[in-house]
Amino acid sequence: MKNIDRGSFMFIRARLLATAAVAAFALTTAPLSAETPPDTFIQAWAIDDMITLDPAEVFEFTAAEIIGNSYETIIGYDVNDVSNIFGRVAESWELSEDGLTMSFKVREGKTFASGNDLTAEDVVYSLVRAVKLDKSPAFILGQFGLTPDNVEEKVKQTGDYSFTFEMDKAYAPTFLLYCLTATVASVVDKDLVQSNEADGDWGYNWLKTNYAGSGPFTIREWRANEAVVMERNDQWDGDKPAMARAIYRHIPEAATERLLLEQGDIDIARKLLPEEIEALSQNPDIKIQSGVKGTIFYLGLNQKNENLAKPEVREAMKWLVDYDAIAETLVKGMKKKHQTFLPEGFLGALDENPYSFDPAKAKELLAQAGLPDGFTVTMDTRNTPEVTSIAQAIQQTMAQAGITIEIIPGDGGQTLEKYRARTHDIYIGQWGPDYQDPHTNATFAQNPDNSDDAASKPLAWRNAWDIPELTAKADAAVLERDTEKRAQMYRDMQEEVLKTSPFVIMFQESEVVAMRKNVEGYIIGPSFNDNSFRAVTK
Repeated sequence: MKNIDRGSFMFIRARLLATAAVAAFALTTAPLSAETPPDTFIQAWAIDDMITLDPAEVFEFTAAEIIGNSYETIIGYDVNDVSNIFGRVAESWELSEDGLTMSFKVREGKTFASGNDLTAEDVVYSLVRAVKLDKSPAFILGQFGLTPDNVEEKVKQTGDYSFTFEMDKAYAPTFLLYCLTATVASVVDKDLVQSNEADGDWGYNWLKTNYAGSGPFTIREWRANEAVVMERNDQWDGDKPAMARAIYRHIPEAATERLLLEQGDIDIARKLLPEEIEALSQNPDIKIQSGVKGTIFYLGLNQKNENLAKPEVREAMKWLVDYDAIAETLVKGMKKKHQTFLPEGFLGALDENPYSFDPAKAKELLAQAGLPDGFTVTMDTRNTPEVTSIAQAIQQTMAQAGITIEIIPGDGGQTLEKYRARTHDIYIGQWGPDYQDPHTNATFAQNPDNSDDAASKPLAWRNAWDIPELTAKADAAVLERDTEKRAQMYRDMQEEVLKTSPFVIMFQESEVVAMRKNVEGYIIGPSFNDNSFRAVTK
């Protein structure tokens, strides 16, 4: 614990120096007080993970939230009770007796921001397009046997406002419905997208930076690592947002966000550290809001690295994180220790945290692996203050068993690109559920094809963990219709992943934000695409 205290002191000292520098700069460049326009909601966040605005490709936290406020998915759920599933674009649905085909009726009278009517033709086009493009989130639909070659036969329009979705197996019915709440199931304006196609690209190059949806806000502009500007969609058929526009500002520094919030230059700060939260909680002009997320914070150990591929090394590294010290200091109130792949609140979630900081035990395991003197390895780290501080703490504790970690910082897009290409050693990151069915996190326990050119690329694939037997268990769990039996199957898988996997699962996240006291109606949902500001007033 002595080394942790020293490391924490060094980190806090660096943070104070950075805060002082930012404050000095702000005082010379910004007014002492300001106020955002009454019809504009301005958020400060780190948006460097954004790589696209196309719902068929979006698979990152920031962009998912933006899509959730600008597009409509086929199905939705109550963020306060995710078991309460309802239709968004779909009005109703019915499952065939053999459990293989779901028939949907689309709501009539819906309109895209362009003014075009939203019909079953748009829904079918959106699903077919997502599978044909075959970007990262396409696997969510591919789980039902859809491929670029067969999707046009499996998803068919049956009327102006009706379509069918044919599956390869009789899955648990809620599994399909939850998957149709994911951003990849967002409905795009077929006529608008097709009018911007080039060389048969399904409008992909255009939609990466443009908008074709029907949600409460439109996306007017995205300037990478700078800002996203959204405007109220007056064509939306729900209650119109009070805000005429919503703006995301890329402000990854927590100290800067705090200053901007106190000055009134922003309405809400999204990337704060515990010390900023504590200080702001004493400000009568500021209020704090929090909500539990399904987001898991973990280390991924690439099994292409011969040292990380040794079972004893994988286990040793799980004993070399001081989970409690990090949770009680660096991320206090924002993350809590959680070591299994299903977040609390999900069907079958397992509440077990067997690992603690034990360098002596880790050294024994490293010796058994033939590495008594440890080894050197790299860790790709998103260069935000929170992630960097956790990475530095892990670097210090791993060193106590002889594991030397070289931290390689990068922005969100850079680190994700490397991770998805399986060219990392260790990746420190977050995984948020794409939908509220437990199978969404079977990505930690399922890898149907470990080849570099695999069609399905879950987290187990990204870390080159070849697990045919565990994959078969995950495949079976999603077919089980008995709820308790299905829950037990996921509990069993979590036990196995906990003991043998190349994942050092550390924390479950609580999102904590600070906002001006006049802001009302902001919603923190269980997934980032559930975060909503359409009801915000000031």
